Amino acid sequence: MPTKLHANDSVPYSTVTTRGGRIPGTRRPAFSLSVREDRPIPVLIAAPHAGRHYPEALLSKMRRPEYSQVRLEDRYVDGVAAHAARMTGADLLVAHAPRAMLDLNRASDDVDWTMVAEGAPDGHSQSGTNRRARSGLGLVPRRLAGLGEIWRESLPSDELNQRIAHIHQPYHSAVARSLEGIRDHWGAALLLDIHSMPPLKKAHEDDRPAHFVIGDRFGGSANDRLVASAIQLLNAEGANVAHNRPYAGGYVLDRHAKQGRQIHAIQIEICRSLYLDKALSQPTTRMQAVGDLIGNLVRELGEQVAMLGRQGRQPLAAE
Repeated sequence: MPTKLHANDSVPYSTVTTRGGRIPGTRRPAFSLSVREDRPIPVLIAAPHAGRHYPEALLSKMRRPEYSQVRLEDRYVDGVAAHAARMTGADLLVAHAPRAMLDLNRASDDVDWTMVAEGAPDGHSQSGTNRRARSGLGLVPRRLAGLGEIWRESLPSDELNQRIAHIHQPYHSAVARSLEGIRDHWGAALLLDIHSMPPLKKAHEDDRPAHFVIGDRFGGSANDRLVASAIQLLNAEGANVAHNRPYAGGYVLDRHAKQGRQIHAIQIEICRSLYLDKALSQPTTRMQAVGDLIGNLVRELGEQVAMLGRQGRQPLAAE
């Protein structure tokens, strides 16, 4: 087992990138996973809402594609994630399938069945639909504030099943394999699930809305020391940080965090105004500074995860 991080070693290590899944209707992969051969840090950085590859058939079914794209995507947050991964050597998982097609931060049965042409399959009922789907933002987003219905027509059930089989299932299998590989190598692993958010509104005139929100499912997905360190580091850089409100993390953390097996998961929401233009549409030169900050955060958390791994593997004293 490694005893220290070595992300900055001068020895040239290669990075292997594999592409997995498939965006239905295209030959494009649903995601890509990049792993440095020496696994220098026990962290997986993931960007599940970064996908921007829209098949023409999908766009033709959307009422206002440009409006929905800007609001559903974690716009260009994969650039921040990739920068941090290059800095640290962390595993990097980036979704290419767009959230409009399938939301990877939802369970595969979190479906608004009234938008499916054939309705709910046997054993499912609309009354049992998860609240995310009822709000319009389930596995396949249906409604957006300021727009209403996203789609011009209902979704055939076979198309939904293809999206689950070719996007959702292989993506989450890749997350699990990466985290287990890191844990086996280091004794512990951390998933840093990176998202972006629109600027939060002020609660009152003197309020300073958070630029970062750290989510840990209210203590359920990560060691408390990791979460405290993340908040402390960001605060030390002058950032205003919130914890679990309004974003505590979702399905990704619920599915993959296993603290009892030393697999921890933290969600971080980054305000888009930090790295995008005024229209919150295109990246600016500020993206590098945000990437540097996230890279420093990954290094700090990686050190602590490695320590947790060492502590977990210490032999018990003879009695």
